[in-house]
Amino acid sequence: MTLRPRSLKHEYELYVEREIEEYKDSVPRHTILAIGDEAVVSLADQDQLALTEILLCGEVDRLIRQRLRLPSLAIWRRRRLKALKDFSRPEYWGLRPDGAIARAATSAAEGHVLIAGATEEGPTLYLAANGCTVTTLDSSETVVERVIGTAARVGLTSFIHGLVADLSSWTPDMPLNAVVCATAAFDGLTAPQRSRAIGLLQQATTVGGVHIVATATENRQLPTIEELEQSYRGWRTSVELDVHSRETFLAWKAVA
Repeated sequence: MTLRPRSLKHEYELYVEREIEEYKDSVPRHTILAIGDEAVVSLADQDQLALTEILLCGEVDRLIRQRLRLPSLAIWRRRRLKALKDFSRPEYWGLRPDGAIARAATSAAEGHVLIAGATEEGPTLYLAANGCTVTTLDSSETVVERVIGTAARVGLTSFIHGLVADLSSWTPDMPLNAVVCATAAFDGLTAPQRSRAIGLLQQATTVGGVHIVATATENRQLPTIEELEQSYRGWRTSVELDVHSRETFLAWKAVA
């Protein structure tokens, strides 16, 4: 699956549409009816051949946009480009500039990244802001909806695809340039299921691609470093400590 980034003009049109619809949902019905009456009067003063429903709806939206004082395309574009610059910085999302995720963004630039089991939106949105197409996978619909909702608010949905599934039941259907697995991605999986899931991800990963696997939480450490080293034989591997001294396993797919 390839997600094509939208043009800034298209993003602006979606932004305006979203703001108008949110306004309609936030006000009582009599307010919308009053705007509709205003639209009828406005159109009656114009040289229109016929007062159609489409014309009326368009005029209502124009009046709401005017009421909300939404910025012009040029102003919005300047703000958007500044925001995108901020979003592309790892520190904005609470990530280390020298950490594994930041390095993955560089090596997988404009490639496809799978993020599995991550409850925080930061890694997904950071990678998307740096041009990666990201599939976020989690067994919790709430988690996936939160990631997609945040992506919509910051204008990155064209780079992100959400799936409600787990690694025991999901099979990659696209080449992967990077894989990021939180410990939660392996919750409830048996050793054979973990082995199968990792094997499928390895097969889908392009040469030079990286896997980043968190291996510990406060209560458990699965999969273990030893298990991962067995699973990633033939790959170049290393283990790094995060700021909380927790181990993260990294593996790069070698040339066949």
